[in-house]
Amino acid sequence: MTTSPAESLLPRADCPFGHALRPLWSLDPAIHFLNHGSYGATPRHVQAAQTQWRTLMEVEPVRFMSDLLPDALRAARDRLAAFVGATPSRLALIENATAGVNAVLRSIDWQAGDRIVLANHAYPAVKNTVHYLAERHRLTVVEAQVPWPLSDGQQIVDAYDHALEGGARVAIIDHIFSPLAVVTPLAPLIARCRAQGTAVLVDGAHAPVLLPLTLDALGADWYVGNGHKWLCAPKGCAFLYATPEAQRGLHPAVISNYHGEGFEREFAWTGTGDPSARLAVTAALDFIEALGVERYRQALTVQAREAATCIAAAWGVAPGAPLELCASMVTLPLPVDEVASAEAAARWRLKLLNENRVEVPVIAVDGRLWVRISAQVYNELADYQVLAGVFG
Repeated sequence: MTTSPAESLLPRADCPFGHALRPLWSLDPAIHFLNHGSYGATPRHVQAAQTQWRTLMEVEPVRFMSDLLPDALRAARDRLAAFVGATPSRLALIENATAGVNAVLRSIDWQAGDRIVLANHAYPAVKNTVHYLAERHRLTVVEAQVPWPLSDGQQIVDAYDHALEGGARVAIIDHIFSPLAVVTPLAPLIARCRAQGTAVLVDGAHAPVLLPLTLDALGADWYVGNGHKWLCAPKGCAFLYATPEAQRGLHPAVISNYHGEGFEREFAWTGTGDPSARLAVTAALDFIEALGVERYRQALTVQAREAATCIAAAWGVAPGAPLELCASMVTLPLPVDEVASAEAAARWRLKLLNENRVEVPVIAVDGRLWVRISAQVYNELADYQVLAGVFG
């Protein structure tokens, strides 16, 4: 069972990237949208596919849920698995990366004194989950102290190496750090964990599409990735990868009808809900493939680095990390003399939006305010020049 949104909502082959593509999204044209990295933006083509799935569901809800949904979810799962280099039986479609992290960590039979290693710049939801479990099970949490600003990728490896010296039950590694926008050199860290018997959970929330993935060859026990960011799927579409060994004892955070019946069936049904976002992942893949996967990936990297160079020159600052460590996002210091706090960051985000029509995240990191710009094919350098001109 598939849906077929209007072909006119797909980009043409070899279409020029830039503002000419904005009509393929529902974005407000009056706003310079430089924050695709937080929640993404779903193209109209994918929205249409999701709407068709919702309509099909409501025509005959019982038949849809009981008879059509299992095969439809399996087909969507198989298509995504091929894209990320995974054996289909190792992949489950889930709501978001946070749900996947919770499923993994809350399924482990923790013993008092077990150690968990994660980075000091790990995503807040992941940190909260880890500390919740640490309190309940008397675990030891060790934070790899990744410095910021960052001079090279080896500093990330060194920080994890130091944190892993005492051993660990599980290491959580960010593939792309959300606040820092830098790519982690995964291979040496996974090899280190494998050698000392530490299980590896990779938080790849930003990685799908931006980075070429071959999950079966990666060596991680678990990998979570979001679809709503660079894959341009609807909100509520993500995946959890688990090796056969790592599937033992693994259950969704929400236990439902099929508990104990295996990885695929348990994660496919965690209770009555709207599965249309997960089913629409095939339309998202159609959209990205119409753009050209490698062309799309390279364009975002080039655009992010050019935009960062423009802003850094105007503001008289340096990006927080070498640009070769960044994919489609770059984090730069906000050139203001103000004590960093969550409140200050929120105030500056609204100031830039309301006064300059620029939507960009402002983040407080290590006592300083930073902005994280995102690149997307609907952007042009002119969008970033508006931000550059605020302090230029």
